[in-house]
Amino acid sequence: MRRLIGALVAGGVFLVLSFSGTAAAAPAIRWHKCAESAQRGFQCAKIRVPLDYQRPRGGDITLALIRHRASDPGRRIGTLFYEPGGPGVPGTEFLPAVAFDGFPAEVQARFDIVSWDPRGVGASTAVQCFASQAAEDRFFAGSPTRNVDGFPVGEGQMTTWIDHYRRFGERCKRRNGRLLTHVSTVDTVRDLDLMRRRAGERKMTYVGTSYGTIVGAVYANMFPGRVRAMALDGVVDPIAWSQPQLRENGGLFLPGGLRFKSDVETAKTLGAFLDLCGSTDTTHCAFSAGSPAATRQKFSELLARLPVDPTAGQTTYAQAISGTIHDLYFVTNWKLRAIELQKLWEQGPAAVPPPAGRGEEQEMAIACGEVPSPPASAFPAIDAFAQQRSGLVGPFWAWDYEPCSTWPVRSAHRYSGPWDRRTATPVLVIGNTFDPATPLRGAVAMSQQLGRARLLTVDGYGHTALINPSACIQRYEARYFVSGLLPPKGTRCGQDEKPFGA
Repeated sequence: MRRLIGALVAGGVFLVLSFSGTAAAAPAIRWHKCAESAQRGFQCAKIRVPLDYQRPRGGDITLALIRHRASDPGRRIGTLFYEPGGPGVPGTEFLPAVAFDGFPAEVQARFDIVSWDPRGVGASTAVQCFASQAAEDRFFAGSPTRNVDGFPVGEGQMTTWIDHYRRFGERCKRRNGRLLTHVSTVDTVRDLDLMRRRAGERKMTYVGTSYGTIVGAVYANMFPGRVRAMALDGVVDPIAWSQPQLRENGGLFLPGGLRFKSDVETAKTLGAFLDLCGSTDTTHCAFSAGSPAATRQKFSELLARLPVDPTAGQTTYAQAISGTIHDLYFVTNWKLRAIELQKLWEQGPAAVPPPAGRGEEQEMAIACGEVPSPPASAFPAIDAFAQQRSGLVGPFWAWDYEPCSTWPVRSAHRYSGPWDRRTATPVLVIGNTFDPATPLRGAVAMSQQLGRARLLTVDGYGHTALINPSACIQRYEARYFVSGLLPPKGTRCGQDEKPFGA
């Protein structure tokens, strides 16, 4: 989701982080009090950036920004930029939700933390394929969809899925014009560097999670001399993101989620969820059947009871699987997921509320414009491959990138390497041992591919350390961002929240 000036000291590298000099001339960002109640205490801004940096006079678009001011302004170091991932996650909504728990207190004290809605997303100039949510709901009526149902089940649903997403892409192309060709990671990286200049920073201080690790890796290789400090957490392997990797997969052209091996990691994490649940009592895990084996069997029996037809208006087989996978991202949600599964077990399929906004087009516009995808005709066979490799969770990841197979627009600017340019400072790469979306193998690969990097491992669960906090990780992050001290090689940290409170 997958380099510094200094002197060696015992157990790590001390990094001298200079802020001397001035940023290239650029107008300062004009901040104001945010209007939304969920953004209370934050400042907001909008800036204009070129649609196409190669043709800077060919039209502008708007970016929406949000800032949390350093809580100790007398000791302020600079600005830290945060890209939460997705792709397509709006930073103006996500930063207020995670700032106070996800970022170390010392980082909050000494840095202004800035996030933004990337081009094509949220309150920035956004990709919109429908005039309203109601129009989108009518379009997808009768078809399984990624954000509501997770994946198609059976030949009929597969055919409907492929047809709907093909027409969806065509509609998006008609409604969004040139914007679709200029929402790539490269475009976002140029926006990020412009924001750095307009914030008055000579060097880049950055945190990227999930897809934000791809943004960070591209920045580190496009502008290696401008990296002051960079942490990449929940890492997507950049080679798997940008290349089809036919040789690495035995000649198979797999879609993104399977190239990242997210299916394998999800199967492992789901197994841990069921085993840990079964190892405790129903007070701690409502779905426990008294042992790991019995709880795994109970889960299989539950899924076998559920309908597969997404038009029935009840919880389906695919929805139960996809909902469980999504809750695996947050270890704090594991108890809640166990409660929901137990309700399904006792009460049967529940009525499914109408979707509360999909927003899929903004994610697809970024990912499908640059991530290689096999043809749509290959996906039934890919579905079978994924089931064989990773069991019942395989199809979730097999179909996650299928809309890219018929997406009609490729980004004008794409980055596919090199990934090993020597940055001014080492990059801190962080991975969880049980991350259902971005396997630890992605963090290991990123740490080896970057020119200068240090791997920090979390023995824990969930997608990224930032939204599954570890006081140990936060101590190392604070030292790195404030003083430049890297963790010793091979450092591993535990996690604060234990699954099911055990």
